[in-house]
Amino acid sequence: MTGNATQTGSMKFDTVVLGAGIVGVCVAVHLQKRGRQVALIDRKLPGNETSFGNAGLIQREGVYPYAFPRELGTLLRYARNQSPDVRYHADAMLKTAPFLWQYWRNSHPAKHAAIARSYSTLIEHCVSEHRALAADAGASALLRPIGWMKVFRTDAAQEAETRLAERWHNEYGVDFETLDPARLQQREPDLDKTLRGGLHYPASDSVSDPNALVTAYAKYFETLGGRFLIGDASTLGDEWQQWQVDTQAGTITASSAVIALGPWSDRLSARLGYRVPLAVKRGYHMHYAPRDAARLNHPVLDVENGYLLAPMARGIRLTTGAEIAHLDAARTPTQLAAVEPVARTLFPLGERLDDEPWMGNRPCTPDMMPVIGPARNHRGLWFAFGHAHHGLTLGPITGRLLAEMMTGEETIVNPHPFRVERF
Repeated sequence: MTGNATQTGSMKFDTVVLGAGIVGVCVAVHLQKRGRQVALIDRKLPGNETSFGNAGLIQREGVYPYAFPRELGTLLRYARNQSPDVRYHADAMLKTAPFLWQYWRNSHPAKHAAIARSYSTLIEHCVSEHRALAADAGASALLRPIGWMKVFRTDAAQEAETRLAERWHNEYGVDFETLDPARLQQREPDLDKTLRGGLHYPASDSVSDPNALVTAYAKYFETLGGRFLIGDASTLGDEWQQWQVDTQAGTITASSAVIALGPWSDRLSARLGYRVPLAVKRGYHMHYAPRDAARLNHPVLDVENGYLLAPMARGIRLTTGAEIAHLDAARTPTQLAAVEPVARTLFPLGERLDDEPWMGNRPCTPDMMPVIGPARNHRGLWFAFGHAHHGLTLGPITGRLLAEMMTGEETIVNPHPFRVERF
């Protein structure tokens, strides 16, 4: 079913999902599977905004969301704005200062541990939910159950990261394997021979083409009877207890609406009266051909330098760390330029395969947790955004959780920590 035409010429659906990134697509799939007639709306084809460019990791080990650093030495290093893993635009710092202050406070070890207790309930299901959805969508070949690695250039970095891995294992059962130089070279023979060792997280999956995965999920949504439409989410309005959105196919109406617009979600929610503190961490990527028939078997994070190399369908993808900037600011891929020479010492990268660096925006909340649940002041309005570094990781479990909430089912996890009212 693709929606019913009304006497006014609009199309009628049960739910309209705004945003066709990984989160919005997964929400739409899970609602459609539960008998809802769903319209999925975006200004671009599914998976062509933030979901297009990422490291392709489904991070089962990610029970602690990425915290704001609290060590004085690290903060001073970041303040100089020369670090390869974090850069900032000076003109964005005043506006983002309140957000960063709350982010820093929530990163206190005690608060961070409390956040992890809630966050880990989502992470626990990230791999299983992706595998189930990929199987339904005929996309299992895009998932690689090989885990990923952190590699180290110094003993101090390896010791610090190993202590973290041990903590995650003791608290949440996260599996990891320590790799001495010989074992690391056995697994990744084309990496720099001077590396001190590595850590392997085997329970995580990786994706060979994130855009292809989101596209496959969206096509599965359509085979279930859902409808994807190019449209303008900013036209969302409610009239006579119905939500309306303008699309290229005409105006559509629905009794419920889901805002899953990633980094643009706060603009629409603010217009409806909700103040959600959302900021963006921008990231860049570039693809390279391997030199001399070199092969990269796992995604690999260079811990000391803050970039990741991942084998992708298009080539070896280099992804950068975080850039703090205004959402609409011009691209400044200085991090990519800074780490590319370092990455070439880690792995034999050849020529660039993209005409220009890709850039995307990670939507972040100051407590590092997504917003998932109802908007209390509007009947039939729901939120699903703010997943920061773990949008790809948490897309399917978020879609399932929100669909269960919207249809009155027993939820797979407790949704209370993710409510919008916490702000």
